[in-house]
Amino acid sequence: MGNVGLLYVGAALMINGLMLLGRIPPRSAAVLNLFVGALQCVTPTVLIVQAGGNPDAILAASGLYLFGFTYLYVGIANLAGLEPEGVGWFSLFVAGAAVVYAGIAFWHDADPVFGVIWLSWALLWTLFFLVLGLGKEKLTRFTGWAVLLLSQPTCTVPAFLGLTGAYRSDGGTALIAAAIACVLVAAAMLLQKTHQEKRNPNATR
Repeated sequence: MGNVGLLYVGAALMINGLMLLGRIPPRSAAVLNLFVGALQCVTPTVLIVQAGGNPDAILAASGLYLFGFTYLYVGIANLAGLEPEGVGWFSLFVAGAAVVYAGIAFWHDADPVFGVIWLSWALLWTLFFLVLGLGKEKLTRFTGWAVLLLSQPTCTVPAFLGLTGAYRSDGGTALIAAAIACVLVAAAMLLQKTHQEKRNPNATR
């Protein structure tokens, strides 16, 4: 069931990346955020109820609420026209928690690929904090591209692999995942730089 939620997290991240890039209006993006946020709150609740007190199962489900609350918060804020600082500071909490979950994936779950994925999410939510919480508007397009480019490799792809029983996690695969994440972040930086140069071609390099 967790993979089902992860699949739609990829869709929500894609939409939010496009929103940050100015391609989708915030109110339009709000609807999918509400749908995915609700799913990511219902899913871990069901998993915890079904866990029968198993601490590992409860731990595995607990991280899903981070995304559920984020998307519900974004959806409600966009529809109500609320200021973004609350979402931004909550994103700082999510980023910190994601680092902890990354450590759990590496050393408790022996799942280094998901450790890399959690670190990628920690980066994205740190960017949300900088843009929404601290008002670093210069990072908005970089954040939008980073979210858009990382949304599918960190969510949709592992979700489909998990749903089909093809997911594998070992040190070599984790290194490949980390390399892909670094390349995509570098691509986001390049796209940001290209956009700035087009807007200001006379800027000093």
